[in-house]
Amino acid sequence: MKKAVFLDRDGVINEVLTRRVKFVNNPKDFHLMKGVGTSIKLLNDAGILVFVVTNQGGVGLGYLKETMLQSIHEKMKKDLLKYNATLDDIAYCAHKPNQGCLCRKPEANMLLQLAEKYHIDLPLSIMVGDREPDIKAGKKAGCKTILVHQRTSDCFGADASFPSLHDAIPWILEQMIEA
Repeated sequence: MKKAVFLDRDGVINEVLTRRVKFVNNPKDFHLMKGVGTSIKLLNDAGILVFVVTNQGGVGLGYLKETMLQSIHEKMKKDLLKYNATLDDIAYCAHKPNQGCLCRKPEANMLLQLAEKYHIDLPLSIMVGDREPDIKAGKKAGCKTILVHQRTSDCFGADASFPSLHDAIPWILEQMIEA
């Protein structure tokens, strides 16, 4: 069984609700957060699988088409390649919020399906997110969890909290190497 890091997209990998961008509905709105490229490269170099698990309700709500979402993900992969960083897979839920699907976080289906597909040992893996639904999904899947957030003192029960993915990398690597 393999170890993995599951990353939420908006707010962990790329900017959202910043001065530069409100929502990412077009590739031109996609901007990597500082340190993300080198952080994912460090995970790659450590032999840890890296997955993106993201709610993209804007598709279900009609703010963007699934083809545009694919273009955004292609830009994300291209931007990460500038750091020689790669993602092993991307899972997304395109359903509307409150639609009751099993794939939308805080449900764990995206993580569980990736774990089955790639033979991931979930208790030895980590979910990194910036909101409570991310932490709940990670917990439901049986992962350790990290909250990446600068504006809250509530960790929503996460195992650890850091201001950014970059700041979380030493803790992640320590957990992964010990396990």
